[in-house]
Amino acid sequence: MQASRVDGHTGGEQAGSGGGAGVAEAATFVTFMIGGQAFGVPVLVVQDILLPDRIAPIPLAHPAVRGSINVRGKIVTVVDVRARLGLPAGESGERRMGVTVENQGELYALLVDRVGDVLAMPASRFQEKPSSLSAAWAEVATGIYRQNDGLLVTLDVQRLLTLN
Repeated sequence: MQASRVDGHTGGEQAGSGGGAGVAEAATFVTFMIGGQAFGVPVLVVQDILLPDRIAPIPLAHPAVRGSINVRGKIVTVVDVRARLGLPAGESGERRMGVTVENQGELYALLVDRVGDVLAMPASRFQEKPSSLSAAWAEVATGIYRQNDGLLVTLDVQRLLTLN
């Protein structure tokens, strides 16, 4: 139930709803990869980046909830973003990372394949989420940003953590 901290990737500030980016100005995101696709969450909702260790299972939890970890004396719920987005499980034994966010007073670690950079994305690259997104992705995406090497799908943390 421990987690190892990865230095150099903290947002440190707290935001209200964990909502999406505004399109009037540049928006800043912590990016991460899942199955070769880049995703981003607003930097202001990110508390820390961790290497989750010894995740304790939570009986009868939603399938996307992998369990809980202890981070500096606080219980943090671990949510597998792959499972939440309806993606197949990753390689067995692959070391995954946790993007720690706060939502409605609770701490969550978003389990991802790897964490990327903090990117400031200009409003001119923002596009509404396309109708071609799967229902699971469309439910939690706020839009996309065009990048030289592909698309960055931005996620609404509050909707991502609403597990039905």
